[in-house]
Amino acid sequence: MNNSVTNTARLLWAGLRALLVLTLVTGVVYPLVVTGIAQAAFHNKANGSEIKSDGKVVGSSLIGQSYNLPLKKGQQTPDAALQWFQGRPANGLGSNSVNTQYKLILSGATNLAADNKVLIQQVKDAKAAVVKDNSVPGYTVTPAQVPADAVTSSGSGLDPDISPAYAELQVHRVAEKNGLSVTQVEKLVEDHTTGRTLGFIGEPRVNVLELNIALKDLTKGS
Repeated sequence: MNNSVTNTARLLWAGLRALLVLTLVTGVVYPLVVTGIAQAAFHNKANGSEIKSDGKVVGSSLIGQSYNLPLKKGQQTPDAALQWFQGRPANGLGSNSVNTQYKLILSGATNLAADNKVLIQQVKDAKAAVVKDNSVPGYTVTPAQVPADAVTSSGSGLDPDISPAYAELQVHRVAEKNGLSVTQVEKLVEDHTTGRTLGFIGEPRVNVLELNIALKDLTKGS
């Protein structure tokens, strides 16, 4: 009887020690080591690919932002702040009323089929808005010039990038609204255009947040 109790106690103690060791190794040591390596070798990515402006974190290079004017009384949809470059439409799975910087609360596509009447109307409305907003004295945008990413959301609804074609389409409007020359704004877009990864993966792109921060800096110095 005593031997049985002793053996049971030994097994329990051995199990407890194993639990404590595994908890320490996998729950404390391993996470700290991985976190330390990530902070040392991939500091920016480990912290969410933060982007700073004037010493403050203003967003992430991985998540698109909206550049809109404050809602007017009785207005349901805000007007775009046209002095800034605009990103892709953000038609995802859901939204929130708390975080106004990132309207979407769920990452995902609308799942609307190409022949869905709601989607078709969204695209038509978006195209009309792009043509209207970007047509300024001396420069008229035609519907044929509007690229697909200007009127459709991405698969995640959170795409931070736009195509160089959409960025270039906005150049005249941004220049006019900020009192800059078209040449200055074109150079800004060129400097912030990223090519295909490794020369063949993906498409050329322009990060809207980074571009607008550079635009802000440019207007300060003009």
